[in-house]
Amino acid sequence: MRRRLVTTYLLLLCLVLLALEVPLGLVMSGRTTQALIADRLADATRFAALAAPAMRGGELEPVAAELGRYHDLYGIVVIVVDQNRRVVTAAGPHPGIDTDPVVRGALAGRQVSSPANVWPWQEVPLLVAVPVYEGGAVLGGVLTVSSTERARGSMLFAWVVLGVVGLVALIGSVVAAVRLAQWVLRPVLSLDTAVHEINAGDSTARVPHALGPPELRRLTTSFNEMADTVTDALERQRLFVAHASHQLRNPLTVLRLRVEGLGDMLPSDARAEHHLALEESDRLARVLDSLLALARAEWDGRPPVAVDAGALVAARVEAWLPLAVQRGVSLTAALPETPVWAEAADTAVDQALDALIDNGLKFAGAGGHVVVSVGTVPGRVVVTVRDDGPGMTAAECRLATRRFWRAPNTQNVDGAGLGLSIATVLVEASGGSLTLAPLRPRGLEARVRLRLHRAEVPGGARV
Repeated sequence: MRRRLVTTYLLLLCLVLLALEVPLGLVMSGRTTQALIADRLADATRFAALAAPAMRGGELEPVAAELGRYHDLYGIVVIVVDQNRRVVTAAGPHPGIDTDPVVRGALAGRQVSSPANVWPWQEVPLLVAVPVYEGGAVLGGVLTVSSTERARGSMLFAWVVLGVVGLVALIGSVVAAVRLAQWVLRPVLSLDTAVHEINAGDSTARVPHALGPPELRRLTTSFNEMADTVTDALERQRLFVAHASHQLRNPLTVLRLRVEGLGDMLPSDARAEHHLALEESDRLARVLDSLLALARAEWDGRPPVAVDAGALVAARVEAWLPLAVQRGVSLTAALPETPVWAEAADTAVDQALDALIDNGLKFAGAGGHVVVSVGTVPGRVVVTVRDDGPGMTAAECRLATRRFWRAPNTQNVDGAGLGLSIATVLVEASGGSLTLAPLRPRGLEARVRLRLHRAEVPGGARV
């Protein structure tokens, strides 16, 4: 946008400079030409007054002598012709010059000059002719042929001065336009930076005040107020979820203990309902725990640290291996030979992997396989969790990270629909991304992308 503003300013300035300097240059050229023509007309008129009686009496020697002195002094060719266009007397050579149109005009009783305007690039002599009168009759004409080099040099110098002035004005305007564009766009750039920082998770980012024109200052003030309002609303929401989950946890524990204590007092035909009530209380406890974990994940603002993705995956796979053996699921890890360092919030990726591995073990079922692998792509560390369970369609994968969403064919599977939501929040809090994709012929792939860490690692290597 700054480039467009500067380009617009410069285009307008160029148009203004052209509108001012081109007419000014033409006027200066015209004035120089008119001054030169007037000077030559005055000289030619004086020679015509001298030549009139000489041509009538046939005594042209004094006129020739005057013309010679004039030519020697100024280098201007002077030619006197009669009515038949014959040269009566002349001073100086004039080979290759077509004087006929100018001479015809003078013999017709007019003062004639050619060319009408002198230009710096036009290397033609200036022809000026006046008639020679005697008693109202035209006896002949006087023609001067003069060089325009000095006039063209003067004109070129004036045009160069105009060009230099215009160039200086253009350079000054470029500097002013850049400064003006920076001043105008500084609030917009600050606003763009603040939006990206907020989108990256920094809810404290704000736009500095007192930048740019008043209209944009009001915009930055409104944005900061809006950001404060949204941040406050989100914090209140997170606090409410965290407090509600925490406050409901204790009464639920007491309620479960009371319901469990009723089991000995119930008849045998009510034991099945009693068991279902206990399962529902356990399920509600898990939902509250998930809500509390989600609220903490969204609220967590820990800075990123360097983590060894391979060691982290190995540790989490080992931790989940007993449950995998209990459920009859093969849980394995495909790890690189050297450490792969990523940037992530402390313990955030561990918790996200717990959610993804738990999800894979839950849906792979007995005899299934869950594989956790670590790899790299340019600038990124990729951690992949694959299972060969029923999987999901591409449309379901796009919905799976929504809170409380569950696939239609998994309603009878234990869960609250928050596992993938928690994993997504934790990964995004680490500056990464989580994507889901169906596998063929069956299964699901969860791919976690994290920023590749560029700091020194143990052993002195760089990754």
